[in-house]
This record gives sequence, C-alpha cells and structure tokens, in this order.
Amino acid sequence: MVLARRDGVVCAALIRPAGRAEGSWSLPKGHLDDGEDARTAALREVSEETGLSCSVVAQLTPITYTFAADGRRVTKRVDLWLMRVESGEIDEIDDAMRAEIAEARWLPLVDAMSAMTYPAEANALREVADLLASQGTPISNS
Repeated sequence: MVLARRDGVVCAALIRPAGRAEGSWSLPKGHLDDGEDARTAALREVSEETGLSCSVVAQLTPITYTFAADGRRVTKRVDLWLMRVESGEIDEIDDAMRAEIAEARWLPLVDAMSAMTYPAEANALREVADLLASQGTPISNS
C-alpha cells in the first residue's frame, strides 16, 4: 500500500485492472516469483503496476479473501506493506502491463476507502487511516 501526501492530502496509489469498469479500484498486488519473499514481491509488483519505485515503511495486517475459480473456492492471503515513494510517476508503466492494468492513480485516502472493489482492501485502508489518526497525522486539509 503506497501512500503519499499530495497537495496536503494523504493519497493512496490504486490500480484499475484491465477489463474492469471505471471506478473499480484495488491495491497493487500480485504473485511471488520463484525464490522471492513477500516483501520483495510487493515492491516489484507495486513498481510494475503503478510505475512507482518504493521503500517499505512497515508491514501491515495481511488480508485474506475467498473467491471462485474453475468451479472451486480459493482462499488467498495478501501480505500488505506500507510504502513510501522513492521515485517514479504514477501510471508510467510498461506497455506490456496494460494487458493487466488499465490505469494507476492517486486517490485521496478518504475517497479510496469507499472506492475499493474488495471490502478487505477497503478495511486495510481504514486500518491505515486509523493508525495515522492515532498518531495525530491528518489525512486531509479539512
């Protein structure tokens, strides 16, 4: 989960997967490559899907969700990491990634929580917003 302050507002870097309707947002995530640990995979996936090179600030609570694939139920665990941007521009991704990612965009954290397609990801954003609030970090200008 990549956060950055943009014009005084805490924003999250979100992706709209290819083939999904406008307004279908999710967190950048993916699969581990052979020999890759979860942290390294998260940094790679964020870079590939958003165009942002990041560093890890902290590990967050993982999320688990279930979906149907090929007529069977699949349970997936996603390890989450709070990240900060080191370089890059949002949505400047390789053309080959456009088969998977329609766009990447900064959304204000308060809007991102309600814009998420998956409830578990929305809850993860709420957890981070609550953490920031408990530390006295405002997430908006208001």
